[in-house]
Amino acid sequence: MIGVIDYGAGNLSSVLKAVKKLGYDAKVISTAKEINEADAYILPGVGAFCQAMEGISQIKDVLLQNISEGKYILGICLGMQMLFDKSYEDGEYDGLGLLPGQVKLLEVSPLKVPHMGWNQLVEHGDDSIAKGSDKGYVYFVHSYYACPDDFNHVKLYSEYGVKVPAMVRRDNVIGMQFHPEKSGETGMTLLKKFLEMV
Repeated sequence: MIGVIDYGAGNLSSVLKAVKKLGYDAKVISTAKEINEADAYILPGVGAFCQAMEGISQIKDVLLQNISEGKYILGICLGMQMLFDKSYEDGEYDGLGLLPGQVKLLEVSPLKVPHMGWNQLVEHGDDSIAKGSDKGYVYFVHSYYACPDDFNHVKLYSEYGVKVPAMVRRDNVIGMQFHPEKSGETGMTLLKKFLEMV
């Protein structure tokens, strides 16, 4: 069962619907018991980083323990940013520390921020999930972006004044800055590849 983690940060229903549409068993989870019972996790998110980290604080330790034991996690949008060490959104806040790096304000003047709309993917390195997605378009909505310590963790990126990491991966920890459930065929294919793997 795929656990879609509810910590009060929105867009659960669209992610849950997309997973079920692809034919996989999934449910919204929010307790330590449910974290332990799930086979893999999706961490969606819309909103502010600090509030999201407060919302997940009650289940943070049990989630990290399960991930350390090899269970897969997919962070989407804000959920991807939470996978990193730290964010500078409206202050300085610690993330989950699953990926080394920081989340910073997207400063790309004269381009508009937030970065909102469709953008093309570029493959970086060799990854089983990202493979074949080069030149595909996906849907972004964000004002902050991940700055990994090791750019080799970036498997897909988009050009928006800077190289914006679109998909990151370190072993069983995966993040997508875009919304795969809102990104048409390309997004659903990437989501399906994650689900097939876990």
